[in-house]
Amino acid sequence: MTYSQRILLRRLLPVVFWLLALGGSIGVPFLLETFNLQLPTFNINYWWGFLSAGIVLLAIIVAGHFDRHEPNVSRLFQIAGLLGIASYWLPTVLFLIVPFIIYAIWKSAMSFKAFLAILIAWATEAVYAVIFIYLGWIHNPWAHFFEPDFQWGWIPVAALSIALLASTIARLLLRER
Repeated sequence: MTYSQRILLRRLLPVVFWLLALGGSIGVPFLLETFNLQLPTFNINYWWGFLSAGIVLLAIIVAGHFDRHEPNVSRLFQIAGLLGIASYWLPTVLFLIVPFIIYAIWKSAMSFKAFLAILIAWATEAVYAVIFIYLGWIHNPWAHFFEPDFQWGWIPVAALSIALLASTIARLLLRER
């Protein structure tokens, strides 16, 4: 592969991945509606999944800056906080903390303090959520945690997360040496 081909691929492959992810995740409700499956085009939980996807992408970017052999307590606190915020629109996104913990263990960046930081971030958000629910400012999205209606938001979260990871891997493999 020549140098110019490598540069062209390095610039175009991420664009292709992002366009496939966006086109696929936006086109899924229309495709499912065509086959008369149970996702109407204007399912609000599906479209809130794009906001959750943006927050999850931000958490992935924060995780990309882990320092090897350091505790990274503040980064895991930020990741847990971001996932807690995203769980307002897609409650089961909280389960994504497991891959982040596995990644932190792989980078030798997990410690007991980091685990406590995750718990403190979620406890802080839970206190704020209880206050806001009590005041009537928000409704309780976690009351219907595993309802199928809320799970449609995983389509954009998965598509955009895979696009970010694929484009990052492509750029790393095609970088100049």
